[in-house]
Amino acid sequence: MRLFPAIDIQNGRCVRLRRGVFSDETVFSDNPVDVALKWVEAGARFLHVVDLDGAREGEPRNFALVEEIAAAVPAVVQFGGGVRSVETLERVRASKVARVVIGTSALLDEAFLIRALELWDGQLVVAVDAEAGYVKTHGWRERSGMTAATFARHLEQTGVAEIIYTDISRDGMLEGVNVAAISALSADTSLQIIASGGVTSLADLRALKPLEPQGVTGVIAGRALYERRFTLAEALAVLET
Repeated sequence: MRLFPAIDIQNGRCVRLRRGVFSDETVFSDNPVDVALKWVEAGARFLHVVDLDGAREGEPRNFALVEEIAAAVPAVVQFGGGVRSVETLERVRASKVARVVIGTSALLDEAFLIRALELWDGQLVVAVDAEAGYVKTHGWRERSGMTAATFARHLEQTGVAEIIYTDISRDGMLEGVNVAAISALSADTSLQIIASGGVTSLADLRALKPLEPQGVTGVIAGRALYERRFTLAEALAVLET
């Protein structure tokens, strides 16, 4: 099971939010590139990088930093945040970013989703960000009428292979992972799922690990790593055994 340390960028700094509220930030570093290097030096082989300003404004605002991260580390860099146009897809594709994440546009623009699949194929990941079972868009500020389960099935039928499932109510809160929801979603589709939101302790990782045969093949960890609730090495020991 892959571990993705999260690097969330807002105003050029590495931060963590609580439940996606942009004003409720904790700044962990003024240099996201240094943070990326630190995680890779500690053993990370994957990084999940998000442009929070881009998610809010509809197009990347910190992409120069993302490009710098992707060029500086040997890890697989997965990037999302404001990827809502073909021009942005192509800009990301021209960088050393290995995987691209789309969310809002995947739900609201079917033609864009199909074009993204054509350009990125198996390296396209769709973010299914849910609160109370319903998908939220535009940087988690707007609730759609689509349930996470229905959206996931639609993505599977469209040809998407992998999603990130985030329980917004738990994101950044250190309240534990919603294992039941992740398990139900993995049982309902054949999609590969990266679990996100609420990772607090090694117990959460141990609870997710048995879901790997069902398609839960990755987990994103943010605040718990930054606050040293566990080390990267300890997390990798749980997930990679």
